[in-house]
Amino acid sequence: MKKFKYIVLAVVAVISICLGVAAGILAAHITDLPEVTALEKYKPSATSRVYSDDGELIAEFFMENRYPVSIDRVPGHVKNAFLDVEDPRFYSHSGIDIIGIARAMLHNARAGKIEQGGSTITQQLAKILFLIPERTLNRKVKEAFLALQIEKRYSKDEILGMYLNQVYLGSGAYGVEAAARTYFGKPVDQLTVSEAALLAGLPQAPSRYSPFNNPERTKSRRLHSLKRMLAEGHITQAELDEADRVPVLSEMPPIVVTKAPYLVEYIRQQLQDRFGTGTLYKGGLNIYTTLNLKMQEVAEAAVTKGLEDASKRHPRKDVLLQGALLAIEPHTGQIKAMVGGTDYAHSQFNRCTQAHRQPGSAFKPIVFAAALDKGYRPEDVVLDIPVSYHGATSGARWSPSNFDKKFEGPITLRRALAKSINVVAVRLLDDVGIPNVINCARKLGINSELPPYLPLALGATDLTLMEITGAYAAFDNSGIYVEPTAIIRISDQDGRVIEQHSPVTREAVSADTAALITDMMVTVVKHGTGWKARELGRPVAGKTGTTSDYNDAWFVGYIPSMALGVWVGYDDHKPIGKLETGARTALPIWIDFMKGYIEAANLPPEDFPPIPPPDVVGREGLKLKVGALAVPYYDDNVSDAPEEHEDEVDLDAPATAKPPVKQPTH
Repeated sequence: MKKFKYIVLAVVAVISICLGVAAGILAAHITDLPEVTALEKYKPSATSRVYSDDGELIAEFFMENRYPVSIDRVPGHVKNAFLDVEDPRFYSHSGIDIIGIARAMLHNARAGKIEQGGSTITQQLAKILFLIPERTLNRKVKEAFLALQIEKRYSKDEILGMYLNQVYLGSGAYGVEAAARTYFGKPVDQLTVSEAALLAGLPQAPSRYSPFNNPERTKSRRLHSLKRMLAEGHITQAELDEADRVPVLSEMPPIVVTKAPYLVEYIRQQLQDRFGTGTLYKGGLNIYTTLNLKMQEVAEAAVTKGLEDASKRHPRKDVLLQGALLAIEPHTGQIKAMVGGTDYAHSQFNRCTQAHRQPGSAFKPIVFAAALDKGYRPEDVVLDIPVSYHGATSGARWSPSNFDKKFEGPITLRRALAKSINVVAVRLLDDVGIPNVINCARKLGINSELPPYLPLALGATDLTLMEITGAYAAFDNSGIYVEPTAIIRISDQDGRVIEQHSPVTREAVSADTAALITDMMVTVVKHGTGWKARELGRPVAGKTGTTSDYNDAWFVGYIPSMALGVWVGYDDHKPIGKLETGARTALPIWIDFMKGYIEAANLPPEDFPPIPPPDVVGREGLKLKVGALAVPYYDDNVSDAPEEHEDEVDLDAPATAKPPVKQPTH
């Protein structure tokens, strides 16, 4: 009897020691486990989405393509498909399925390969959320322990819902909603039995079974899912046969292609600076933009056609001719269309916002506006005669010239702008004062460097299409500059607005000045270098710009409801081609866009605000240093211009304010 007692004690001791060792091993494995309560604070990475002004999805930013969906929106046959394939005893086990493990081992032994896994959906959720994907005993122990804890704290439906939103299903899709959209172009609640079975077969090897990679392999895996659904009594044999006959992908799903890529990238850069990469790519932001998709389509078509026509006239095989277009709503500053280059896939450089190019005579309206703001009138007269300036460029004397090397003598400011007379622009800048013109440009939104020298009157500086189009938009908005914007509002993934755009505005020039410079640029179109725009059959204000070697071609202009800037040129600053002027190269693009915009919006002709009478604008006693006449001269009969007048500047010496610059014409 004593001997038996000692044996029992020994066995108990051994068992205790073994249990202690096992407990110690278990403790060593689980000491660093996270608390499952973290699930309550856990927010999965969510896709940020970009929308047009009418709410259409145009782009997505994500680390993980994910559309969170409530378990109530997941159809029963989708739930059953995943449960039947991954965990048929999900609603009866407590997180670890011993029977399921044994069944999987037996099945795999018979098949001679691994076809079923023993991990429950709860274990898989624990692995997805808390553990690194390693194949070790340590991880399996932790996975099992976490599964037990999750089951104690959350309901089965909550666990299944978390799993269906977290599981990776290939092709960048996380969760059943993202996968449904990725593979079938539809939300999860519209999936068929066949489609549900396909998705349910993906978790084991998402890349291997992806329908994009190997449709035949996917079809075989889908059949396996259908057989599991049949075995569990969730479909009939007839339903299986019907689902099996369906092609894996009847057609390629609509992939979300970024529309207006230059605008989207412009927005992305702004938001990344403002919110950081984490929030932008994982925060599920909803970004509502100012982009009008119809106008964007018209813009892209106009640029494509215009560049093709110019390239045919002067072909270059080594590099693409580039173009940029920017449409801004003057009263709101909203960017309605942006084309930053010929081909975004070829070059992501945005020529609306990043390219600094010489505007040529497209800068002249800013000089004239500064003069008007100081009290000049369009009817005031300047002598277009030879003039020289000492030290205007380097210390040597500089004599600006006109394109045709001719001089008109007495000429009104209106006629001088319409014919883009260089000498008059330079004289006006000299008389008004370079600081005053630069200050006017700054108030009009031009922030690029503006050299304080007289050739500035002819656009001898580098600025962006965004800057000069924004400036012209202020002329179209009674002199009020509205900072261009591409964003209306931003909300979080729950729909709460976290940022609402408020226009940033300031008075750049007086309303009277805006009306006068607009009226003068209407004359540019009626009788001057922008005459081709008359085909719109409505009031148009604008100005051409061409640099002296035909490196840059511009037309910037507006109708009462839309300001539009167009630039054409090569990135390497080589000539577009002889006589490829702003009127010939950029203006046709401008016209094509405006025609499409007017037609789409069904816009009737609109008049610009009337110009103020002469006694409204107060004079400040300014007098042109050279060329002003004692007797007013009001001959504003500007002849039609069948050809664009090219302005030319001869600068033989470098400027004192900046390195040598090839001076522009208009």
